[in-house]
Amino acid sequence: MNYFKHLILIYFIFCVLIGQAQSTLSLDSIMKGYDYIGHSPNMPYWNPDSQTLYFTWKPDSLGVEATYALTLDGQIRPLPFSEIRSIPSSAIQYSSDYTQGVYQKNGDLFLYDIPSVTVRQLTATSAFESNPSFSKDGKEIIYTLQGNLYRLALNFPSLIQLTDFKKDNPDKEKNPNPETKYLRDKELDLFQTIRSRKITSDHKKALKDSIYNEVRPKSIYTGGRDIQGLSIDPNFQFITYILSKREESPSTKVPNYLDSSGFVNDINARAKVGFSTGNQTLHCYDILHDSVYAISFDSLPGIFDKPGYLLEYHRDSLPFKPTYDKPKSIVIHSHGWSKNQNALFEIKSEDNKDRWIIIFDPHTQKIQLVDHQRDSAWIGGPGISGWNGVPGQLGWFTSDEEIWYISEKTGYAHLYKYNPSNNTSRALTSGKFEVMDVQLSRDNLHFYLKANADGPFEQHYYKLSVKGGHLEKLTPQKGFYEMAISPDETYFCFRHSQSDKPWEIFLMKNETAAMPVQITSSGTPAFEAYPWRTPEIIYFKASDGESVPARIYRPEPSKKNNAAIIFVHGAGYLQNVHAGWSSYYREYMFHNLLCDEGYTILDIDYRASSGYGRDWRTAIYRSMGSRDLDDQIDGAAYLVDREAIDASKIGIYGGSYGGFITLMALFKYPGVFACGAALRSVTDWAHYNHPYTSNILNTPLGDSLAYQRSSPIYFAEGLEDPLLILHGMVDVNVQFQDVARLNQRLIELGKDHWQMALYPMEDHGFKEADAWTDEYKRIYNHFKSHLH
Repeated sequence: MNYFKHLILIYFIFCVLIGQAQSTLSLDSIMKGYDYIGHSPNMPYWNPDSQTLYFTWKPDSLGVEATYALTLDGQIRPLPFSEIRSIPSSAIQYSSDYTQGVYQKNGDLFLYDIPSVTVRQLTATSAFESNPSFSKDGKEIIYTLQGNLYRLALNFPSLIQLTDFKKDNPDKEKNPNPETKYLRDKELDLFQTIRSRKITSDHKKALKDSIYNEVRPKSIYTGGRDIQGLSIDPNFQFITYILSKREESPSTKVPNYLDSSGFVNDINARAKVGFSTGNQTLHCYDILHDSVYAISFDSLPGIFDKPGYLLEYHRDSLPFKPTYDKPKSIVIHSHGWSKNQNALFEIKSEDNKDRWIIIFDPHTQKIQLVDHQRDSAWIGGPGISGWNGVPGQLGWFTSDEEIWYISEKTGYAHLYKYNPSNNTSRALTSGKFEVMDVQLSRDNLHFYLKANADGPFEQHYYKLSVKGGHLEKLTPQKGFYEMAISPDETYFCFRHSQSDKPWEIFLMKNETAAMPVQITSSGTPAFEAYPWRTPEIIYFKASDGESVPARIYRPEPSKKNNAAIIFVHGAGYLQNVHAGWSSYYREYMFHNLLCDEGYTILDIDYRASSGYGRDWRTAIYRSMGSRDLDDQIDGAAYLVDREAIDASKIGIYGGSYGGFITLMALFKYPGVFACGAALRSVTDWAHYNHPYTSNILNTPLGDSLAYQRSSPIYFAEGLEDPLLILHGMVDVNVQFQDVARLNQRLIELGKDHWQMALYPMEDHGFKEADAWTDEYKRIYNHFKSHLH
């Protein structure tokens, strides 16, 4: 047994001696979070040689998080700082033969030679090199520096700048306004010396340009716009780039009342919904012909179409015109080049209704449509570019010109294959499940993908032929998984969890019938001593006939108090009814504590939750606090009808979106819930951010009706039952202004049954254990007072 294992054993014995009897829960303990649970390992990734795995871990709650190395023989060791500095980063790009890897670390570039297991530093500058990749022949590195592309030869000293982007054109000064031009011309007419000097200067500049411009890149002026998505084709002939210029939008300020300065300092935060509007354009630089041109998308189907909700606001005597005169604003994501010099792009309309995948041929300057998806609500789903700005999952097969992508066209996110030569797509997966993550194998013969094909409450990894067919399940145990595949694809590293077991690392060979071997064990003796419940997953019938999934925590029959609490998860588009470890782990422990005291807990994946397809996701379009709220009301009815709960003893609580639903429940349906606790709650969607809110409610100026019917502040007059509001004062997400405005509204309405607790040093997700404890003690006492 090595030294590390001795330490774990000593720590275990120590914890048992001081806390072996701790099988009952206390708020003070569980609100310590992972200091009580034990810190799970995070962010596993492989060394390029496929022999070592790196991850961060804090096995001793009294220590600090460190980086650990795991070798294939199962040995784990913490890395000293000197060694951490030299290990590769997690984002590595490989050469086509997988003998080399290039990565950026701390702003410099490094080359990893896999056969010799050696690292070579390629740059050491104060500038920040980024986005490195290999040339087609593997002999050069392409990278970005200060908004321009460079190519660096590996076998001989050669560095070539490929682009020279500049925001403003200095030649503008050569075309002055008429008054300035008049004065300049007169000086040249009057003074021989000025004329002579100008002739000499012009000659020197022309000579210099003729010498140097042949080897230096063409200067491209962006007109003040920002450069994104720089990409060069494999033959170094074409460069595509995206120009973006956001309209000026006022950012919000979040006052920070407590810090070491003793002064109130403002934190610059996000803009509000409706202000973050702009447009992107795609351009191509043809190096061989020294020309630059914009790529037109006017031919894309739906690019001129107005969203349907605008018809509701049409008041003109003339018929409603369903199209715009100009194409809609778009957001563009680049997805690389094929070996035949075709570029792949994903484009999404800024009104969130259309998504296109296109191929661009720079030789003909034409585009080819791969897929067009239009949604009357909003485009989204797993593997599809969404509100968070993350590009969708799609790419080229390296062996030919075919494309793989994910689309929600059937109502569920599935994997497709497209053949440009005959313009046909074929579904590789189908059914009432969602594909969530895709990785193409090195040999281009199969995919590794994550999906909930075994039911909506589990997520497994599967192997699938590129021709489609049977999904071969790789992960045998129920629960949730995250996977890191070794670069040579001989091993899988899993992070696996179950509803009562936090994330741990497992290692498994990539071979038939292999079983994963658990590598880490992070739970503290105090956490392991308690008999954690595995909540039962049930369905109840909603008022619209849908079957709604939920997790239910039932107390022992002898302790049951006929009172119940409904928990509303946050984020809206999130899944909390599943067989994995919940991101709401404090709430999971809190629910066990409440269950010990006789409460029944219902945790619902209401309409808008993830994991259930397009219709579930978009059921709240233009009306938050409608179908999603009705699912809570129907859940309360289920508790009364099927779980023998007293209808007068049901509470409701949740944070963020869950806090919003709690407010709407008490404001719109007085008497259904005996009380509610709303944490970090949105009270007026017109004050939330643009990317998330504009998907669901469009914009306040364009769709004011949607905002009014979706915002609790407009329904506050309905409050009759006891409400507890809790909010961090330095919340840069759902800002304190939200509850301050609601506070004033409740004052002006003369409402009595509410109280508010504020946390001066906490953001949206609390950090300090004492703040968590105070918050949940108040929630606990709130329920104890009103559900007796």
